[in-house]
Amino acid sequence: MATKAAKQVGKATQGWRDAIARFVRRVAGGLLLVVLLVGIALWWAARWTPNRDLFPTQGVTISADNGEVHWGSIKAAGADFAYVAATDGTDGLDPMFTRNLAHARNVGVQVGAIHRYSLCQLATDQAANFIRHVPRRADALPAVVWLDYDDRCPDRPTRALLLSELATFLAQIEAHTGKPSLIAPGPSFEADYKVTEGIARTTWLRRDFFEPDYGAHPWAMWQANDYIRLTGAGGTVGWNVLRPRGDMP
Repeated sequence: MATKAAKQVGKATQGWRDAIARFVRRVAGGLLLVVLLVGIALWWAARWTPNRDLFPTQGVTISADNGEVHWGSIKAAGADFAYVAATDGTDGLDPMFTRNLAHARNVGVQVGAIHRYSLCQLATDQAANFIRHVPRRADALPAVVWLDYDDRCPDRPTRALLLSELATFLAQIEAHTGKPSLIAPGPSFEADYKVTEGIARTTWLRRDFFEPDYGAHPWAMWQANDYIRLTGAGGTVGWNVLRPRGDMP
């Protein structure tokens, strides 16, 4: 009797072990599938760009985060133009700005400067920083004013004050560059301040993989993928497209 009971207990134990083993294999298989799918998604995201037939003119956003950029490789990857990080607030300067500006031009890539606007600093002081570091050139692309929240700056001015200060900033840097600038508000910033309603400038909007649907009027430039990886640049770069002129309303 004892032997029979022991056998039954052994069978039950083995059954539990087999069930656990099957469960573990299923979980491991599921995790492997998830890892595989994530890997495929990351591979795809690092390479996806909008259709050239729809958007013939495409380019990159570059900063010091990309290290020492080899601009010949960037051009070979299909970049028709580039925007490079230049100034930030009243005293910030991207340490690779001057190099990126010169080397992009040397390989025939049209280039423009980006200023990251600060809500915590006066417009005139920010304009002075931009004017001090960004040279005036007839062949330069229009400057871009990047509008986004920054963890370093807790200030949230009223919309009226922001628009007034931003208008001052734009007037001063445009007198220096000799051409109208673009404004590039992020989705959250635009939702709170509705800058595209209050400032009459061409807009550069941002949304990965899908055309942006925010802003008071259609975008002229779209940052379509912030996860692109290119030979010749460290990390990820932003990939941008221009709206064809014939598609502008």
